[in-house]
Amino acid sequence: MSTTCRIWRRLQVPDPVRIHRYESLPEQGPKVLFFSGGSAFNKASRELKKFTHHSIHLVTPFDSGGSSARLRAEFDMPAVGDLRSRLMALADETVMGQPDVYALFTHRFAQTDSLDVLAEQLQQLVDGHHPLIEPIPNPMRALIQTQLAVTQAKISPEFDLRGASIGNLIIAGGYLNNQQQLDPIVFLFSRIVKTLGEVKTILDSPFHLGVELEDGSVILGQHKITGKEHAHLASPIKHIWLNKGLRGVVPINRQIADDRRNMIATADLICYPPGSFYSSLLANLLPKGVGLSIYGNPNPKVYIPNLGVDPEQIGLSLMGQVERLMSVIQQDCDAESAGNGFSVLDYLLLDDNYYYGTLDIEKLSELGIQVIKTPLIRHKMDRYDEVLIVKALLSLT
Repeated sequence: MSTTCRIWRRLQVPDPVRIHRYESLPEQGPKVLFFSGGSAFNKASRELKKFTHHSIHLVTPFDSGGSSARLRAEFDMPAVGDLRSRLMALADETVMGQPDVYALFTHRFAQTDSLDVLAEQLQQLVDGHHPLIEPIPNPMRALIQTQLAVTQAKISPEFDLRGASIGNLIIAGGYLNNQQQLDPIVFLFSRIVKTLGEVKTILDSPFHLGVELEDGSVILGQHKITGKEHAHLASPIKHIWLNKGLRGVVPINRQIADDRRNMIATADLICYPPGSFYSSLLANLLPKGVGLSIYGNPNPKVYIPNLGVDPEQIGLSLMGQVERLMSVIQQDCDAESAGNGFSVLDYLLLDDNYYYGTLDIEKLSELGIQVIKTPLIRHKMDRYDEVLIVKALLSLT
């Protein structure tokens, strides 16, 4: 019979002894879990794999813009772009890895080529005669060809391949070839590229995002929320939910899988990292079971707020972000469950010179949140330095 207890220790941030220990033996590094999406944390993920091979990245599958949108519309599948990019960020980039597979997965078809030319290039990949696939040895090459052949066979003749990620096309083929499941193909390619960490989508479901703004308007689709492909939001976000499709308001939700629950509940550190506040961070916390799993973990939880301007955070102060983050997690729990659990947020990790706005230290203290200020910015005032971020996080484990 095992017993769980909580202990306290004096923190040093950064902690050079702890960091050196992890760098010396990353194979035994801590399980740092990130609720993430987009590309905002990819550079830090690249740095992180030098210190631990056990980080966990739960990414959003709700992207509805760019080339992901075309695949989603074609196959009614989850978005896989964030999944692919994080897998590649964590891939072993030494000679022990698979640099030829890495090059293939990160390649995109040209935006300027005709559809006929791109269709021919896809055929070359399927046949194994394209310059990007020829250097890959069998059986890996044959495996990749099989997944691409599935995608090729199932896309419509008018499917637009311009700008399409080959990695996304490979994962889509694996999804279609495994009874519409992402986990089997992700597991397989994680081993092929020797991913130094674990990457999974928070749900294996083709859901979208919906938000209601404070002015009463409703927006469906991640690509209309971020302010990157469409105009910035005209009013602050009041409410966010998972939606079935993009044609009307149909709220939907689903339980996360048991392995995700276990990952969250047993992580050595849970990090709510920088990135689009609603569509990357809060979206990951919406599925059923996420909040309860966070409450069930006694280990530290830390929030690193964005620098600069995030169009999704219009009208939201840092204190507002903290309260919104906590409220979304608490939606998954009743009062009794929350009362019997641990905290959902312990630390705010901030750069010691950047101005984040007014902090209500008394309110934070009432919420059980401590502020840690340490150098996190080196060159650009609107960008965290990935080395400083990683070392600060590892010091909390």
